[in-house]
Amino acid sequence: MRTTKWLAAGALSVAALTLAGCATGTVDAASGEAGQTIPELAPDQKVEITFESYNLAQAGVWTDTITGLIDDFEAEHPNITVKAQPPQGGSSATASSVQTQLLAGNPPDVAQMTFDTVDFSVNQLGAQNLDKLVGEDAVEENFGGAHPFHPRAKVLGDWNGATYGMPYVFSTPVLWFNATALEKAGVPADTDLSTWPEVTEVAKKITAATGKPALSINCSVKGGNWCMQALFKSTGGGVLSDDRKTIEFGETASVEAVTELRKMFDAGVLANQAATAQGEAFMKGDTAITLTTSAYQGAFISAAKNGGWELKAAEMPAFDGHDAVPTNSGSGLFIFSQDPAKQRAGWELIKFMTSDHAYTEISSKIGYLPLRTSLTEDPAALEPWADANPLIEPNLAQLDRLQPWVSYPGNSYVQVDDMLATAIEESVFYGKDPAATLAAAQERAQDLIS
Repeated sequence: MRTTKWLAAGALSVAALTLAGCATGTVDAASGEAGQTIPELAPDQKVEITFESYNLAQAGVWTDTITGLIDDFEAEHPNITVKAQPPQGGSSATASSVQTQLLAGNPPDVAQMTFDTVDFSVNQLGAQNLDKLVGEDAVEENFGGAHPFHPRAKVLGDWNGATYGMPYVFSTPVLWFNATALEKAGVPADTDLSTWPEVTEVAKKITAATGKPALSINCSVKGGNWCMQALFKSTGGGVLSDDRKTIEFGETASVEAVTELRKMFDAGVLANQAATAQGEAFMKGDTAITLTTSAYQGAFISAAKNGGWELKAAEMPAFDGHDAVPTNSGSGLFIFSQDPAKQRAGWELIKFMTSDHAYTEISSKIGYLPLRTSLTEDPAALEPWADANPLIEPNLAQLDRLQPWVSYPGNSYVQVDDMLATAIEESVFYGKDPAATLAAAQERAQDLIS
């Protein structure tokens, strides 16, 4: 049995708790007990399933890649029709979207859920235990194959030692930079950017040349808490104690990371931009360096090509005296259907969307990590693309020392995340004292999880 590396929590309404408590389906999530595994589909059995994916809320390479894979799946499984849809409420609303549809009696059969919702998905929304649904051997077989899952990736959808979500797509924090902009500012493109002081000095030179802040950091704003956890860990801090009972983002080590970001802003090099605006500014050339997810890779490559500049990537920088500790973003695929035929069709879709073919498409076109990492060494898969696109190398290197994105216990993880993001923004961009602001946020968050 796989060991659970981390747990997750949800934050939704009491109504969902009551309803989901009745939706035990094939598997009782609390007890882990189940009947026989679901039967295979008959050769002539027609099934229609709904697949909810937050990548479909994003136009361009994200939607095009996923819809292309669904077309490939339907061609391979002509008896299964897939109705694909984005979450209700946008790409960040994975749990609330399933909740809304569950309350209406029609949840998606398969849904892409962010890793911070695993607890709520399992215990309140009725996500199915895949080990019981299709059997542990079938789950292990999907994790294996010619190109097996990376061991740090395969456990991210576990709950209490069982697989509920098949890990699907995620990134580590990647430092992207416009090599052309660096050279125009007199900075060699091969300059060492492995520490934040070095990044800051380079950003100062570019800012002096352009008159604009040269740097953006996704971790510093709302929506970037997965990434901010990496910065906390990189100063010896964190957000939650190992026993999952005590909020820690107001402690000294965590405050240090926020204080360093504040110094960058005070030096005039860190842009005050929302998460989406950061990506847009980098693509337009308004900023030259950005720390964010590799999900932007395809869009960044296109922008660089169209704009006539060279895109490069590096690992997340370290703070002085500390090692950089990457965390993951991302999601897994969960089955919510209560119908055995739809469950089986959903499992076939999950296997396909986490196959060698799917990761070859997803990684080369979008930029997410191939969780089957040896695909980058296969001439028939990702090796030619990886050789021609060294941008993937920092992401792959960081996977080997990945620490999981930590979730908060209870039903208030969204509120806790919002409190933290607000405290960070106020401390970095709006003059508040980092120590006092984060301590106050920690106290309020502690009340929510206690």
